[in-house]
Amino acid sequence: MDDKFLDGKGALITGAASGFGKGVARAFAERGAKLALIDVNEELLEETSKEIQDKFKAKVIPIVCDVSKSDQVEAMAKQAYKELENIFFLFNNAGIGVSYGRNICRIKEADWDKIMGVNFKGQWLVAKSLWRKMKSQEYENEELSGKMVNTASAAGIVVDPAIPAYSLTKVGVIALTQLLAKTLAPNITVNSIAPGFHVTGIYLNDEESMRVTMRDGNLKIPQQRIGTVEDIVNMVLFLASPASNYITGHCFPVDGGMSEVGVPPHKLKEIEY
Repeated sequence: MDDKFLDGKGALITGAASGFGKGVARAFAERGAKLALIDVNEELLEETSKEIQDKFKAKVIPIVCDVSKSDQVEAMAKQAYKELENIFFLFNNAGIGVSYGRNICRIKEADWDKIMGVNFKGQWLVAKSLWRKMKSQEYENEELSGKMVNTASAAGIVVDPAIPAYSLTKVGVIALTQLLAKTLAPNITVNSIAPGFHVTGIYLNDEESMRVTMRDGNLKIPQQRIGTVEDIVNMVLFLASPASNYITGHCFPVDGGMSEVGVPPHKLKEIEY
């Protein structure tokens, strides 16, 4: 496969200032993409954008945007198209976490509204703002007019009772992905990824904090290691590449086998039979 398969193509990445978004942005820049990097953290976004520009000599447009606000999303999409001229790939990745351990009956309404707004509504708003122009694009030697990848979670495949609102947003993202895939085929493919336990801003970039939740959840990962940002980057690169052109509507777990052949987080007590 051509190492520069994204050469000249625009890519819009939300949650781009750190974690998975930053990792994917670096990988895309290395492969020739022009980037619109979206985040709500202006200082960190500027730092990431400059770092990628300096290292890869790529065109990088940083745009501060709260994806839960429709007016900001529309303005962001308009600016991104103007600056990049095309957007071939959307990595719909912005997301937040909430306090760990509060069960579904004890979540505060304000926390519910905030996480639903960013994690679920935000992904819908961003896809909604881009699909029309994306669908009308044409590229030489390219059968598709665009691709979208949404960040779901292993907690959307098997809901986690310790993070119920977060889990529900990710269940929604998986369903949203399927609906978008049905709606936008055959011009645009839409898939989602479901990360497991990876050290990112959701865990305050603190491995020990993440391990505490892992132990509390009694989970088992067949691959017997914590996930890395690079694990996610590799999956997104595949989904951005021509090798995945015949794949749409799927959710890809990147969790070391935890969700499907391991033991996902649970609160069940051990009993003797």
